[in-house]
Amino acid sequence: MSTAVHEPGAAGRTVDVRNPADPAELVGSVPAASAADVRRACAGAAAAAERWAATPAPQRGTVLHRAATLLDERADALAVQLTREEGKTVAEARAEVDRAVGFLRYYATAAIDAHGEVYPSAVVGRHLYTQREPLGVVAAITPWNFPIAIPAWKSAPALAFGNAVVLKPSEVTPLSAFALAEALWDAGLPHDVLQVVCGDPQEVGGALCADPAIDALTFTGSTAVGRMLQRDAVARGLKVQLELGGKNPVVVLDDADVEQAVTQTVAGAMRSTGQKCTATSRVIVTPGIREAFVAALAERVAALRVGDPLDPSTEIGPLVSEAQRDRVLGHIDAAAEDGLAPAVGGRALARAGWFVEPTLYLGVDPESALAQEEIFGPVAAVIEADDLDEALAIANAVPYGLAASVFTRDLGLVHRFVRGVRAGVVHVNGETAGTEPQVPFGGMKASSSHSREQGRAAAEFFTAVKTVYVDMPA
Repeated sequence: MSTAVHEPGAAGRTVDVRNPADPAELVGSVPAASAADVRRACAGAAAAAERWAATPAPQRGTVLHRAATLLDERADALAVQLTREEGKTVAEARAEVDRAVGFLRYYATAAIDAHGEVYPSAVVGRHLYTQREPLGVVAAITPWNFPIAIPAWKSAPALAFGNAVVLKPSEVTPLSAFALAEALWDAGLPHDVLQVVCGDPQEVGGALCADPAIDALTFTGSTAVGRMLQRDAVARGLKVQLELGGKNPVVVLDDADVEQAVTQTVAGAMRSTGQKCTATSRVIVTPGIREAFVAALAERVAALRVGDPLDPSTEIGPLVSEAQRDRVLGHIDAAAEDGLAPAVGGRALARAGWFVEPTLYLGVDPESALAQEEIFGPVAAVIEADDLDEALAIANAVPYGLAASVFTRDLGLVHRFVRGVRAGVVHVNGETAGTEPQVPFGGMKASSSHSREQGRAAAEFFTAVKTVYVDMPA
């Protein structure tokens, strides 16, 4: 299919994007792909893969560097579009575009890093080494909550290491992914090397994962969908990378800095309206600091400014869609049925758009649904623990293991927490969210497929190792 943003799909269908702060506003449209369109995109990527793999790595890096520059030049306009598409505040949207620029720049350099090793051999005259080679065609399925950053952190390393990519962004927020693709195409990337398809998740996603041209799948999204895709992909012999859900704890110990802990906890729980897999959703507090911390936390959450995400004074925007708003309200209703009343918030706001008040619960049972299930909204639960050992036990007693954080001034307690917590990303005296492109990212347990994204770990997924034995003639 054509990947131009303003051209309809083969059947004249489009995916329409509406502003979650004002659903009457049509933000834009992209072509709606069919299964046949997906097959053509995969065939085009497969035909281009060998040519792109043969392109010298420095040239591939130059394309990514140019794309980063173009994206940076377009950042202000893209931030506004991203806000109107996804609903996060314009400051957060601009920061997300900057992250996408950073991923492109990092992998522009990583393209020319050393990607092989030389080994000593037990055989005289033998030269023994490894080299990394691209996999071929990578299917990248990305979610709606970071609509330009996650497509960038998947596409950039895949392209840097010589793969072709078929990118399926969420049908809820596809505009930013197309903007990323346009920057890459404008920078000189052949259009067939990066194909973008968008449409019905079952039809388009199913066709993409089933296509024989696909060699690997990288997916970010819900645990249920990810596990289903993993079963099907593994049955076909594909290489699979999953980044899934989280139920991320912060542990606030008696000696923590209250102001720092409150500020970072609110940021982790409420920024992006809580719609991120690394969001803080459980706040585990020990007795010596509990009263002061909880009072300050409740006050700060109640004071958050909810409103138009394009207004610079707004701190919390809408949820991304009516369905997502109703999902979050469903968790709040279920908590009420269990006898839990929020200390702060807990209501939908009576205004246009999919707004829910920032919501805080106190004294939550760590085994309750509120403390066990991923909510993906501006909802946090405070849980009481007697000491670090009990806090660790509570932190680990969920199916997920993505991110965790501890607040303390005691270095010994820091090391005990880092050793004991079952999470792939650990923060000390900081919010649970936040990544840098040069280090690995991923989770444990139900939060991932136990692979890692970003940094040098990306080369582990997006390339295959070839071991070479060279025996010299006598």
